[in-house]
Amino acid sequence: MALKAEIKEMKFGVGDSIRVVQRIKEGDKSREAYFEGMVIKIKGRAPGKTFTVRKIAEGGIGVERIFPFALPSLDRIVVVKEGTRGVRRAKLYFTRRKSPTEVGLIHKKAATRKAFKEKKQTPAKKAPRKVKKAAKSKKK
Repeated sequence: MALKAEIKEMKFGVGDSIRVVQRIKEGDKSREAYFEGMVIKIKGRAPGKTFTVRKIAEGGIGVERIFPFALPSLDRIVVVKEGTRGVRRAKLYFTRRKSPTEVGLIHKKAATRKAFKEKKQTPAKKAPRKVKKAAKSKKK
C-alpha cells in the first residue's frame, strides 16, 4: 500500500492531480495523448506495479485508466496539484461517490497542512514581554 511512487525521476502520490503524457506512434507519425485526473490508487510490486487515474469527463461521467509503471509509451507525468498531504488512505475508492467539489477538498486540506507544516518549521520570534512595575506607595 504505497502512498507515493516514482517513475523516471517523476514523483507523485495518491490524491495528486496529475497529467499523464503518452507518446503514441501511428505509422511513421507520432503524437502525444494527455490524460489528466486524480490518482486514486497505486498497486503492486516492481514488475506489475500500476497506478489508476480518475477524471470526470463531459456529462459528469467518471473515467478511470490504469497505467503500468513499465509502460514504454509513458513519456512523462506532470503533477498539477499536490493532494497527498490531504489523504489518509492508500486507496481513494470513496471519491467515486463524491461530487467534484467534495473531491476538491482533498487538495484544499493538503494546502492547509502544507502551510501549517511550513509555519511550524520556521521559528517564530517572540516579542519581549512588557512587565508593568507596580507603583510603590510611601506611607509615613
